[in-house]
Amino acid sequence: MAFSPASTDFLVENVMQDSRDWFRDHKQTYHDVLLEPFIELVETLTPDMLTIDPQLITEPRVDRTLSRIYRDTRFSADKSLYRDKMWLVFMREKKLHEGFPAFYFELCPQGFNYGMGYYRASTTSMEAIRHLIITGASAFQMADDAFRKQSVFAMEGDSYKRSKYPNASEQQKEWLDKKSISFNCHSDDEDVLFSDKLTAHLLDGYHLLAPVYDFLCLAEAQCD
Repeated sequence: MAFSPASTDFLVENVMQDSRDWFRDHKQTYHDVLLEPFIELVETLTPDMLTIDPQLITEPRVDRTLSRIYRDTRFSADKSLYRDKMWLVFMREKKLHEGFPAFYFELCPQGFNYGMGYYRASTTSMEAIRHLIITGASAFQMADDAFRKQSVFAMEGDSYKRSKYPNASEQQKEWLDKKSISFNCHSDDEDVLFSDKLTAHLLDGYHLLAPVYDFLCLAEAQCD
């Protein structure tokens, strides 16, 4: 079951309506055009994802690999009820915020985002990453080589305004100066999104990032 224009249309309409009653009346549509395609996508990605990391959570259900459609508004000034996006995440068993790096796919009205990295890296994680870089860990060189050889994903994350490592190479500082780090690609290619090409497209990208993921997991192991 592939995504379709009805999938993104539902995301837009649900946010515009912002109504529990409307969502309840259209809950079957939500299941048909969003939840079921997401479940199937998790299931088809899982065998390959487990070759990258056998410890990844792969249960195809909400609050495990899949996001909720509604927002938690308890601590937010924005009291709108629903998100205009939905996503899947493959990560190890740990809380999402300041947890392990994750592979992700996000569907939104503008297309889709996918990649790998931290939602929000902890200070401890970033310190471990920097330590491996400045000590010349071979895993970092493999990760950096993999990143430089591809042109699909951009390195993202806020950076310090002034480098704390002025003597490092520019290549190293791109990593060292990040406060958090992720590798993201945005696409609006409907020929991929609304077809059975999506699984292979995502897996090609995830495998490009596997050496980077291994490096980040090595840094996490230093935090234990």
